[in-house]
Amino acid sequence: METVDQDKLWKTVMGELEIEISGGAFAAVFKKSRVLQLTDEKIVIGFINGFIIDKAGPYKENIKRLLAKNGCEPKEIEFKIAAKVVREETEETLLVNAPANPKAAKQAPERQPVPANSLTKSYRQGLNDRYTFDNFVVGPGNELAFVTCQAVSRTPGTKYNPLFLYGGSGVGKTHLMQAAGNAYLETHPDAKVLYVSTEQFIQEFVDAIKYKKTSEVANHYRSADMLIVDDIQFMAGKDRTEEEFFHTFNILHQSSKQIIISSDRPPKDIPTIQDRLKTRFAWGMSIDLQIPDLETRTAIVQSKTEEQGMIMSTEVADYLATRIQTNIRELEGALNQLLAYCEMHGMEPTIDAVKFVLGSGKARPKHLSAKQIIERCARHFQVPVEDLLSPKRDKDIVVPRQIAMYMMRSELHLSFPKIAKELGRKDHTTAIHSVQKITDESSLDADLRNAINQIKEKLYA
Repeated sequence: METVDQDKLWKTVMGELEIEISGGAFAAVFKKSRVLQLTDEKIVIGFINGFIIDKAGPYKENIKRLLAKNGCEPKEIEFKIAAKVVREETEETLLVNAPANPKAAKQAPERQPVPANSLTKSYRQGLNDRYTFDNFVVGPGNELAFVTCQAVSRTPGTKYNPLFLYGGSGVGKTHLMQAAGNAYLETHPDAKVLYVSTEQFIQEFVDAIKYKKTSEVANHYRSADMLIVDDIQFMAGKDRTEEEFFHTFNILHQSSKQIIISSDRPPKDIPTIQDRLKTRFAWGMSIDLQIPDLETRTAIVQSKTEEQGMIMSTEVADYLATRIQTNIRELEGALNQLLAYCEMHGMEPTIDAVKFVLGSGKARPKHLSAKQIIERCARHFQVPVEDLLSPKRDKDIVVPRQIAMYMMRSELHLSFPKIAKELGRKDHTTAIHSVQKITDESSLDADLRNAINQIKEKLYA
């Protein structure tokens, strides 16, 4: 294998992986991962604990495919708990929690080992300090959300409570929510600000039931001064978790503690979630974040480039922003891939470099929709659209339906509940299974890959 900078390679792969999976899942699982070893035979990835490794398992094929795309094809991918990653996490935790008085550290009691049946907190993300108002690029589609989040950070729990941000994937919801939390902590450093993805909240509550620690989890969240919950749509249908969140919401709201929530749709459109929660979500202010326009996307590209100590001309930034029109997460992932490529080759970002990194395919058309993907899949496999939307389980129907789900995820980055809804399914776990199945099989089945590529060519023609 040609000598490569394994850290830069991993940064590139992670930039692309972040595009493919939800922001909450990526941050919770891969944010602190590291390459420990890279040879022709094996790549070893380090994680902080076994819980995270279990969560990373389903993404092995994604990683394998993205490694190959970047010229690295080890025969084996191994995940392991790494002292290096644990040490970095410990040092970061010590810095965050260091006492103001150095003498206090000497007087602190020795930390006792965590019992085997204790709830692990290692998958609690917390705020990311790189999300600030200063590095958020404001445009017509997010100006109201920006101003409102600033107001919330100055006077939480008053006028806009709860604050509900909704919009498609990658339009800046997570950035603004966490920026509000970080800004509040700047003026109130002793405040308890909690950020959690809904997936993490559900997992923590499941663990709490398992270890009979529900009161511990409840007290943790109900004692927050500001609670920030990302992707609340994933709570739909989780009755016990909804019940727990309902009571937590009530306690915080009655105590004038700020609640900030995000979703991919407005409260009234979240399927199967309790009406009493929908009503409470609408108590404060709901704001729709739109896909940024070209000028805003170009400004974002240049801002993110400067953050990494590089310079990009407006011409190149505009070209990249034109190629990727759907969401900022995808745009940032492509930018990270471009900058890593340019850094590895000692060159400045150019239009030719963008073309090479992104490939020669056309930009995704703005009008591409879930309906078009369903119709194109049905036409390719010569089955009626009505059959794909029906409960039929015949193999000649199931496979095109699964491919349609896979493409709605890979091409439009729709949430799993949204994918399920587009195909008339009530349970979004079917969509999760279908996307994972096609992801796995397409890496092995050339005919399946060809079918997917042919459908894409027709969609982008």
